[in-house]
Amino acid sequence: MTVKNILVSQNQPRVITQYEAVGEKFGVHFEFRPLYHIEPLTSREFRAQRISIQDYTAIVFSSRHAIDAFFSLAEELRVKIPETMKYFCTTEAVAMYLQKHIVYRKRKIFYGTGTPESVVALVTAKHKQEKFLITMSDSSNADALTRLFDAQKLTYRTGAFVKTVNSDLKDLDLSHEMLVLFNPADLRSLQENFPDFVQGDTVIIAYGKSIARALEEGGFRVDLKAPTPEIPSVARAVEVWLENNQ
Repeated sequence: MTVKNILVSQNQPRVITQYEAVGEKFGVHFEFRPLYHIEPLTSREFRAQRISIQDYTAIVFSSRHAIDAFFSLAEELRVKIPETMKYFCTTEAVAMYLQKHIVYRKRKIFYGTGTPESVVALVTAKHKQEKFLITMSDSSNADALTRLFDAQKLTYRTGAFVKTVNSDLKDLDLSHEMLVLFNPADLRSLQENFPDFVQGDTVIIAYGKSIARALEEGGFRVDLKAPTPEIPSVARAVEVWLENNQ
């Protein structure tokens, strides 16, 4: 099968040099289109979880969306966030984003290197008595993190602050010979927007373990899985498949 058109289910990156090189080398065209988007929960949806933000002394954030939703809901619900609140973030970039909502004080803000282990490592003896609220999406889980919290006997509760919403793709002509998918939400949106979609010869690259698992459980063929040490990027994944198949 000859691949000419490739759909990448994300926003176009600011730097597309790698994609341009692959496009020129193989004569393929990339289209970037997110298949879903993130929205904050409504106050009614959040209240259904019966979470009282003021019961917690520390918040765990893994995304900017969750930060915006947290402070927006707090304002809407007229919850005053105490200055003593501690913020634990998965990465420095997420931690720096807190400046949008609070005065950044390093003594109350801690960040890891992107892994659950790095976040738990921040919870030294000084913070073990905190009551943690772990923010998440309605369609995700924090199992990797909560298992570590359980092992350390930390007090915590998980709470959804954002939700994934399928994008309206009525204007999308799904005639691409290759799809690059990243998240189980991509697959859900694809199936909702195109209920008659049959994979057939369409090549599917799964970028991430969760989407690879969702595809296989849904009966789809995964033609290439990434990332790997040899295939660290999306552009390289596409290039490898094209090198080996056309």
